[in-house]
Amino acid sequence: MNDRIYITTSIPYVNAAPHVGFALELVQADVLARYHRLRGVETRHQTGTDEHAFKNVIAARRAGVPTRAFVDRNAAEFRRLSTALDISHDDFLRTTEPRHRSAVEAFWRRLKPDDLELRSYTGLYCVACEDFYREADLLDGRCPEHGTEVAEVAEENVFFRLSRYEERLRSVIRSGELRIVPETRRREVLAFIERGLNDISVTRAAERAGGWGIRTPGHHDQVIYVWIDALINYLSGPGFGSGEAWTGWWAPDARTVHVVGKNVWKFHAVYWPALLLSADLPLPDDILVHGFLTAGGRKIGKSLGNAVDPFEWIDRVGADAVRYYLVAGRSPFEDADVSEDRLLGTYEKDLANTLGNLVSRLLALGQRTGLALDPASPGEAPPGYHRSFEDFALDGALASVWAEFRALNREIDAVAPWHLPAPRAREHVGAWLTRVAQLAQWLSPFLPGTADRIAAYIAAGRVRRRPPLFPRGTTR
Repeated sequence: MNDRIYITTSIPYVNAAPHVGFALELVQADVLARYHRLRGVETRHQTGTDEHAFKNVIAARRAGVPTRAFVDRNAAEFRRLSTALDISHDDFLRTTEPRHRSAVEAFWRRLKPDDLELRSYTGLYCVACEDFYREADLLDGRCPEHGTEVAEVAEENVFFRLSRYEERLRSVIRSGELRIVPETRRREVLAFIERGLNDISVTRAAERAGGWGIRTPGHHDQVIYVWIDALINYLSGPGFGSGEAWTGWWAPDARTVHVVGKNVWKFHAVYWPALLLSADLPLPDDILVHGFLTAGGRKIGKSLGNAVDPFEWIDRVGADAVRYYLVAGRSPFEDADVSEDRLLGTYEKDLANTLGNLVSRLLALGQRTGLALDPASPGEAPPGYHRSFEDFALDGALASVWAEFRALNREIDAVAPWHLPAPRAREHVGAWLTRVAQLAQWLSPFLPGTADRIAAYIAAGRVRRRPPLFPRGTTR
């Protein structure tokens, strides 16, 4: 086990307010970060916002406000979402910050000069993706991601010789030096590389971008392509380009984990490692590629017009209930259909009935029998808990905790302590409450606020009734 781990989310465009799809990624990364801190691993967790996209410029024009004011407003909403979901990030980085600009310029200068070349180019461009497509990759002539028409763009850009790194990328992915999870995505990345890698445009004409972006060193009529700019946030956060502190986190002896959506693996698993190889920098260790949240079978997205407001869900049932719903019962690697009705059903069934009822009735029994608790000793994690985390199977780790809660409920029903003499009832209830307190630490990566309340409810001393963890009737 590494002594340090650096966990990141991708950084979203701020052309609109955040939706629940990004809430999923925030929670997944936070669960991982909290778990490793629980294990005593020095952990850095970073998120932030991608602000130099041309789509942000377009959205600001439509809103009739300056681009900077527009991205400031929306970036504040993404920061607010992190707070509302109880995300324990160590850094929230905006790509318009001076420290990021310095890092991007420093990274550009580290790239091998013969990997960069100014070329004239004509290509099919999707503004929503901020990406060029080959005609063979389109679906009925439209962007495969957004279903929108692509535009033919002709301009002079700086190109990165991605083709030079084809064999090296194939090697590091096949060997597991760069681990891509799940296996289906690993195979997908390798198949993409096997088709042959084309050199990529890594700048855009500053005039077409409205002057918005980071100017390219040595080519001041160009801005650095937003996806290249954005990827470098993983270095700029720890301080790349301004001293040596970053080397403590981006180093061979520190584990780096990128948590990203399945629509951006090309940038993280192909472009980013190649750029790092050109800059003579270490590669990330793990790329966890999660599925989409869908509504009625369609991907949830700002540009698709079916975004779900995560703040409404949090206001309705609380941050921990939303966190639970986004992880429980669904593989992090597969798409999952979500709705408010399902959220409320999960709240009642799993949170109010299974966990909330367990804690409430044990506290009531403890008060009735005059139970006083000694300090709880640390307990073992449920079977399969740690292995699930090793495999990034967050749903499996959470399910292992819930299996213990359900088993305790069954055991209480079987023993029926309310029919026992007080001394025997106290003995059973004390053991059950101690186990719940021990389980709370393993619950804490998922439901940190709930885990804290359980620890406070089952502290050493005389046991008494407390307010329910998850009140029934979820309008707040």
